[in-house]
Amino acid sequence: MAGAATTPPKTTKPRAAKKPAATEVAKPTSNTAEAKSRFNAALDEAKAGAAALTAEAKQRGAGYKGEVQAKGEDYYAQARVKAGELARDGKAKTSDALSSLGKAVADNAATLDEKLGPKYGDYARSASRSLQETAAKLDSKSVEELSEDAREAVRRNPGKAVGIAAIAGFFLARLFRGK
Repeated sequence: MAGAATTPPKTTKPRAAKKPAATEVAKPTSNTAEAKSRFNAALDEAKAGAAALTAEAKQRGAGYKGEVQAKGEDYYAQARVKAGELARDGKAKTSDALSSLGKAVADNAATLDEKLGPKYGDYARSASRSLQETAAKLDSKSVEELSEDAREAVRRNPGKAVGIAAIAGFFLARLFRGK
């Protein structure tokens, strides 16, 4: 092989030492491992404490909710009884007032006959009968029946109901504004 060309042997460049990447962390020492262990234990303890507090808060909240519902139901029942009593008293007073007004109109019908003529006396008697009949109907019905009749009247004539409510509100406002 004397005549063959020889290729010079390849020389390799020495490789540079690999630098650690910025994200690589040095191996933990025993102090670091112990600190991590304690930190994790404290975290676990805090989580357990938070869970216990949450459970206690839910339990107390359920207790308060039950108490509030019971009191609310009691107040509702008391208000319902009181409203029923007031409605019955108001119905009785209204019936008595209509009956008294009917009697007063009937008593004055003769005077109207003398001063204005029999035609106006007849109007007064008719109005008196109407008032007396209304008082009798009011006495014969319960508060529940009257409220259902009122609902039905509002359903049949909502515009009329709004007008009556507006007029009643106006008179009540005038009545209470004067005091």
